[in-house]
Amino acid sequence: MSAVAPAPDARRAHENNKLAKRLRRQVGQAIADYGMIEDGDKVMVCLSGGKDSYTLLDILLQLRRKAPVSFELVAVNLDQKQPGFPEHVLPQYLESLGVPYRILEQDTYSVVKRVIPEGKTMCSLCSRLRRGALYTHAEAEGFTKIALGHHRDDMVATFLMNLFHHAKLSGMPPKLRSDDGRNTVIRPLAYVREDDIAAYAEWKRFPIIPCTLCGSQENLQRKQVQRMMREWEREAPGRVEQIARALADVRPSQLADASLFDFAALGRRSGATTAPDAHAWLGGDTAIDARTES
Repeated sequence: MSAVAPAPDARRAHENNKLAKRLRRQVGQAIADYGMIEDGDKVMVCLSGGKDSYTLLDILLQLRRKAPVSFELVAVNLDQKQPGFPEHVLPQYLESLGVPYRILEQDTYSVVKRVIPEGKTMCSLCSRLRRGALYTHAEAEGFTKIALGHHRDDMVATFLMNLFHHAKLSGMPPKLRSDDGRNTVIRPLAYVREDDIAAYAEWKRFPIIPCTLCGSQENLQRKQVQRMMREWEREAPGRVEQIARALADVRPSQLADASLFDFAALGRRSGATTAPDAHAWLGGDTAIDARTES
């Protein structure tokens, strides 16, 4: 007799359980690899109302039940006073979970709309204002970690944007210290694919709140890079994952940053004097930058 195929609902439940297990494993691995959460931490989970931050909070709550350390989670949302923002959604959702939360109010929407000309990219100013408000709150309330919902694809996209538009190899690290040294930021979704987050959010039926500010801009450099990444995945599946892995396997001696690797000393003969600088080699003619001369 032939085996009876499982019913669609049973298959779906099986796939959903596999997805949840994969996300827990990836988030747990990222936390362990980068020492993101320690015993006694008070973690501020930044909840925007999007699929990424909902997934972040959900998975952290699951992991906390069996975590090897004790830590506190508090959800924090910044109400930026965007027109039509459904203020009741997040409080209702968080109260249904029994999760402690805080809603901050700051009218960054009006500031961004006033300062940025119509049609220009709003993300930079918007994120800077939002980050300032969240960082200030974290310090005032004694949070030891700030958890953001950036995932693997965000990290790859940021790396590519810096490469293509800013001529530098830098990105969005899984863990960092803020510029002012007052806050530690963690990204527990660093190993998680965006497609998996989208599928998880759909299964969980999170009450998604769309962004009506930067989320409505189609000409953003980030969206252009994301479209390119999707094309890559269609043509050569696994390419984005390869880039993500490369971000954790940096070899300064095989790049060209003399501040990270002492190329000048490489192969220098014993007793040789320090090599002359560019001014000496060019006979004083340094008006043309050799790195950009065509």
